[in-house]
Amino acid sequence: MRRLIYRNPFHGLHFLAIVILMACGGEDFAKIRNIHSSGQAIICFGDSLTEGVGAGAREDYPSLLLSRQLVFPVINAGRRGDTSAQALERLSTSVLNKNPRLVIVLLGGNDFLRQVPRQETRKNLEEIVRRIQNSGAMVVIAGLKLGFFTDEYGPRFEETARQFGASYVGQVMKGIFNDSALKSDPIHPNGAGYRLIAGRIAEKIMPLLREADRLTGRPGAG
Repeated sequence: MRRLIYRNPFHGLHFLAIVILMACGGEDFAKIRNIHSSGQAIICFGDSLTEGVGAGAREDYPSLLLSRQLVFPVINAGRRGDTSAQALERLSTSVLNKNPRLVIVLLGGNDFLRQVPRQETRKNLEEIVRRIQNSGAMVVIAGLKLGFFTDEYGPRFEETARQFGASYVGQVMKGIFNDSALKSDPIHPNGAGYRLIAGRIAEKIMPLLREADRLTGRPGAG
């Protein structure tokens, strides 16, 4: 007796969609808010890890991003010592008035060191993301694994990204904290460490920018 085999006509399309998403790092760009942004600048917003403390000239991660064939200006809006609350206070002058297209937010380290309640950090981060998106820009949240035994911030930051339609880059400092060859001091990377951070962020934002350029018809990431 011949067995009847049901073939799902959508199976091939489903597989193709999975392959495309894997090629783009698994990102569902349709969920990114403001992907049609008309802004111009890519702004790196954060604390000393963005400013580039411990790096030589043009070895901070925003400068290294600029070297990756981006036709849009990359602005370093990092300030050493900033907590999420302090960053929120200067958001308008450091980010919103600079016509941002995409803002990379890297915060949390100083909140952890100063024992700011995690819920307060998350509230500040959410307000930062909300205000940036209300200005018409895309947001990328960069995560840090902070905690001696567990990751106390990463899951909350990733959840915030999903909730607000932002992109998320997990553990940008992975392997740097415990490798003296990648650090300038116990906390900050050196040039080699910042190159790793820049590479991890570029791996996430380059496909996003290419898709945004395709949708808007603008020249952009190479």
